Amino acid sequence: MTFIKVEQKDFVALLTINRPEGLNALNTSVLQDLSEALDTLEKDRDVRTLIVTGAGDRAFVAGADIGEMAELTREEAVSFACAGHEMMNKLSSFPMPTIAAVNGYALGGGFELALACDLIVASSRARFAFPETSLGITPGFGGTQRLARLVGPMVACDLIFTGRRLNAEQALALGVVTEIADPESLLERVLEIAHAIAEKAPAAIRNAKSAIYEGLCGTLSDGIAIETEQFSRCFDTDDQKSAMRAFVNKEKAPPFQGR
Repeated sequence: MTFIKVEQKDFVALLTINRPEGLNALNTSVLQDLSEALDTLEKDRDVRTLIVTGAGDRAFVAGADIGEMAELTREEAVSFACAGHEMMNKLSSFPMPTIAAVNGYALGGGFELALACDLIVASSRARFAFPETSLGITPGFGGTQRLARLVGPMVACDLIFTGRRLNAEQALALGVVTEIADPESLLERVLEIAHAIAEKAPAAIRNAKSAIYEGLCGTLSDGIAIETEQFSRCFDTDDQKSAMRAFVNKEKAPPFQGR
């Protein structure tokens, strides 16, 4: 994988898009590398939390590669969008929690990449925008759908129609960002959050994630049924039994084993 760097430590994987000379823009090769990395990480049982970030201090991902898109035909645009959707869907459906550490510009495809993660922690220098309409196109990697579901259709229309940029504070106020960190301590803070999640029972975290997202697709009654199913599945795990037994006996619970 030419454009992706993956590091792992203590159940946390750090995936860095490593194309700083192009502000980590998403071209076909980067999308392919991301997709392959996600496939590998999903099979790794030692990964309990995934962090996604961009190399350098200027950009998380500055967007999709306009140089590659400029001369696409309509049929080629469909293929390019499908490659983006395939990768974004792998990220959004990753079984364990994902955190975007946004260290600079998250524009267009970069904003879409962040939105495909479960949590977004931003540097105070982060900037978010969908500038596509100024280039004669719409967002094409899920932005119209994920943003509208997160902040509502009216705010999504405002941001996508005008292309205006959000700073970190504005993104936090809209609920796009969960937390803001100083640029120098962004990764340290995100690692702290990731390790706190990784210390919890993996099955419980995985089942909770499934319940949250699957429940959004139906009625409240549908969601409650999904929650009941995911809740009950936890009782098949050794981690649940050992943690509850320790609690009842007023003992320190052993580390979760993921079983």
